[in-house]
Amino acid sequence: MIIKCAVKSLLTIAVLSSYSGLTSANSKENIHIAPEVAKADAHIGYSEIPYLDKAFIDTSPKDKQDGIPVGKLGNYGGNKKMLMQFANDLAAYKHGHYDSLLISHKGKLVLESYYAKGRANLPHYQASATKTYTGLALGRAIQLGYLSMEDLDKPITSFLTELNLDKSVKKSANKITLRHALTMTSGIRTSDAQRAKIDQLPNQLMGQGEIKTLLEHSSPITSDSQTFKYGYGPLLVMHVLEASVPGSAKDFIKKELLNKMGINNFRWRTNGASGLPEAGWRTSMTSRDMVKWGTLAMNKGKWQGEQIIPEKFITDGMSRLVMTGDDEVHWGGKDVSKQGYGYFWWGVNLNVGEKSYVGISAQGGNGQLIMIVEELDLLIVHTANDNSIPFQQIIAEHILPAFI
Repeated sequence: MIIKCAVKSLLTIAVLSSYSGLTSANSKENIHIAPEVAKADAHIGYSEIPYLDKAFIDTSPKDKQDGIPVGKLGNYGGNKKMLMQFANDLAAYKHGHYDSLLISHKGKLVLESYYAKGRANLPHYQASATKTYTGLALGRAIQLGYLSMEDLDKPITSFLTELNLDKSVKKSANKITLRHALTMTSGIRTSDAQRAKIDQLPNQLMGQGEIKTLLEHSSPITSDSQTFKYGYGPLLVMHVLEASVPGSAKDFIKKELLNKMGINNFRWRTNGASGLPEAGWRTSMTSRDMVKWGTLAMNKGKWQGEQIIPEKFITDGMSRLVMTGDDEVHWGGKDVSKQGYGYFWWGVNLNVGEKSYVGISAQGGNGQLIMIVEELDLLIVHTANDNSIPFQQIIAEHILPAFI
């Protein structure tokens, strides 16, 4: 049974669950422990997770020695009363179905909370936030010298040497640069019927055959078609990564990026057709590890003092290089405008009264979000399971005012 219960304490409220194998933290010594699944149940999927009986809200998160500095809400600015009211509202489902909300301010995690199906140690499914992780993996390859910033303006065909395209198709494909792929402006266009036909050709999709097949079924690529369209960019980037790094893209991502940040409790599925890691969805990350991705970006590609992604790749990629228009601002509202796109990062203006703040985010369907507001030295992470929520409007309306 789902019990929707408002949080009544300003301190941590522990989990009480009757589900066998889930942590029950109802004693004094466990009051500061976030809800977790037992190791024996770590394999269970999101759909099998029961709802929490009570939400967990911690305004002084535990230092887990995981690379995330922690602090106490209010010690570095931030209106604790306003944020606790918002957290209570989330616990009462007044804003829809959130699974977690974490806030880092001035480099320290000051709020960690879990609701509904949120668990501290269980990776939450990630949809298109995966695109941002894929882009950062490419940045890691540049930092290590397997690619260069200059390579961003080279055709993807110069890296994908196994395509073996017909002359007319190759001429069209040569117009697609790596930068086009990163900004979703590749120009590849396939109809639903063409996409369905491609999906019926599994034997032709292994390795670079996937890109070859897409190019052969795409309409001709022109300057008119190379406008923003959410689609094949991450796929192209993953194939370039596979072709450029030693070993496989899968091993490279794990060794050179995830291991670097101490991300070891994750899931990153393999694309069954191509054999490569999924590029645009189908990963799972814990909420704390999402904080790590955001911290890496806020620190301009540095992790614990080491430059693991070029600063220019980060600053360029978090800029609004392509404006996507205000007609369909994703998860927007009256206070969200000027939507744009970088290297798999979204950008918007978040308006609070007469003041406007730039919000840069990695976004995944149903509410996986990593939002950076540099002017306020603020990082907001949440997971959810409700695509109808105007998440960015809620941030502008209920979170930013607490830090202004």
